[in-house]
Amino acid sequence: MAPVPALAVSTRHATTADAAAIAEIYNQGIADRVGTFETRERDKADILAWFDGQHPIVVAEDDTGVVAFASTSAYRARECYAGIAEFSVYVARAARGQGVGRVAMLALIDAAAAAGFWKLLSRVFVENSGSRALLRSLGFREVGVYEKHGRLDGAWRDVVIVERLIEANL
Repeated sequence: MAPVPALAVSTRHATTADAAAIAEIYNQGIADRVGTFETRERDKADILAWFDGQHPIVVAEDDTGVVAFASTSAYRARECYAGIAEFSVYVARAARGQGVGRVAMLALIDAAAAAGFWKLLSRVFVENSGSRALLRSLGFREVGVYEKHGRLDGAWRDVVIVERLIEANL
C-alpha cells in the first residue's frame, strides 16, 4: 500500500472562534475510544473554558478548516510545577495518518517553549501505537506505565507516561 501523502496544513494559535471545531474533533476521539478516558461529549462552552491565557492551544488547518488541535493544561497546582504542562493532541478522523498530528505537536512544542514551559507530559493508552510512535519521533520519552489507570466502558486501561523536556527553558 502506498503511503498517504501529508495534507497541506498550516498551524496557528487557537482562538475562541475555534472552540466548536475543537469540540467536534475531541468528540470524535471520545467516540472512537482511542485517546481519552472521557465519555461525555464536549460542547463549545466546555472548550472555551480551556482558554485561560496561560496554556497554549494550537490548531492545524487546511483549506477545509481545522483538522487537528494540540493543547496544554495545568499539570499540578503547586507553584514548583508551574513550568510543566500536560498536553493532548487530536486529529479529525478524515485527516488521521497523514502527518497532521506531527505538525500540530511541533507547533505546540514551540508555543509551550514561548510560554515558558520546560516540560510537556501526558499519558497515552498502551495500545495507541500511532500516538506513541509520533511522540517518540518528536523526542518524547516513555517514563513508565500506570497499570489500571482508569476504566473505559467497564474495562481497565493501562497508560504510558510520556515526557519531553524543552531545552530552551532549562
